[in-house]
Amino acid sequence: MSDEVEPAVPDAELTVPELQRRLAEFAAVRSWQQYHTPKNLASALTVEAGELLEVFQWLTPEQAAEVMSDADSAHRVRDEVADVLAYLLQLCTVLEVDPLRALAEKIERNESRFPVP
Repeated sequence: MSDEVEPAVPDAELTVPELQRRLAEFAAVRSWQQYHTPKNLASALTVEAGELLEVFQWLTPEQAAEVMSDADSAHRVRDEVADVLAYLLQLCTVLEVDPLRALAEKIERNESRFPVP
């Protein structure tokens, strides 16, 4: 039997807009929108990215490559990735940025900036 937790939401419903809606609803019912300013969300995103980095602090490259093989470390990585993504999606909502479009456009610019030799 696996230790994996069954997702509360079927994969078919895991879309960026649906996750953004759920995050907005989560904040709204707790009256947290007042704190979800671009500055606060960007700050929180940075803090959570630092917590993700902390998982790898002081590990050798070999140890870092194996971090997901340890259940406790893997759980921590998934939690921190979720926190980073949550704040990024909330920031995108507040700023009305389509994160997938922004990424696609950035990839296109990078392909032009860094052509294949």
